[in-house]
Amino acid sequence: MNAPLNLQALAATVDQRHLDHLEEEAIFILREVAAAFERPGLLFSSGKDSCVVLRLAEKAFKQRNPADPSGKEFKGKLPFPLVHVDTGHNFPEVIEFREKRVAEMGERLIVAHMDESIKKGTVRLAHPLESRNGHQTVTLLEAIEEHRFDVLIGGARRDEEKARAKERIFSHRDSFGQWQPKEQRPELWNLFNTRIRPGEHFRAFPISNWTELDVWLYIARENIPLPSLYFKHERPVIRRKGLLVPLTEVTPPEAGETVETATVRFRTVGDMTCTCPVESTAATAADIVAETLTVTVSERGATRMDDRTSEASMERRKKEGYF
Repeated sequence: MNAPLNLQALAATVDQRHLDHLEEEAIFILREVAAAFERPGLLFSSGKDSCVVLRLAEKAFKQRNPADPSGKEFKGKLPFPLVHVDTGHNFPEVIEFREKRVAEMGERLIVAHMDESIKKGTVRLAHPLESRNGHQTVTLLEAIEEHRFDVLIGGARRDEEKARAKERIFSHRDSFGQWQPKEQRPELWNLFNTRIRPGEHFRAFPISNWTELDVWLYIARENIPLPSLYFKHERPVIRRKGLLVPLTEVTPPEAGETVETATVRFRTVGDMTCTCPVESTAATAADIVAETLTVTVSERGATRMDDRTSEASMERRKKEGYF
């Protein structure tokens, strides 16, 4: 019979020295972006990965605040704005966190609203409660054209999903904003080919080589603020197809379904219509590190309804210009 596993003791034995290497690599990539492109932007959804990239950008381009004894505060400005594609179906806690964090940092925020795309007719929903997640591509490409971005920095990681595992750190997009997986440029010895023609752009992923565990170890080490959704809380949910669907105005119960209250947290944060929490009692980043050591399903596989439509759903969306 197996002895019970002490998760806290297991977490304490995790070697974190590799985080320094990952941090150095990410900062190098961010500085390469700033050096190689004229109009970069940093995608900031307020999700944990984008919060980590934001902290890395602070370390890459700002000075530590000497008045802060913890060494966690920075002064100065980033050399690019923050960019958020707002579907109009974001969790209220996420929008509240976004506004607070941007105000604290004093950075410039560009919000591309999908409601504007719907008004223009470039996004057409089949019905009012249709998931808007897949339609973000249109709004994103419109924002790229309007603000003439030649590169957008994102927090995607290779361990998240099969299609993302195929993508380079510097991902070229053609003049239609599309990704061609069979025509990616080689990245040998950290040499990045950043040549683009007019109308093309890049996506850059500084934490592409990180795992979910690395992200949470770094959040715990750096004490990075996150939306409250990432930690345990009670929420009304509906059990549907093996997922816990949060009860919201855009995800109401279907006929015959029962609403229950569960203690949950979110492993990833996205559109309310496709993002589900998991049952958890983890209240701190250290608790989540311990919990992450035992999971067997990726965060998107465990929480995203839109990725379950088919094996190739993410790759199809990325080819069209998705994040």
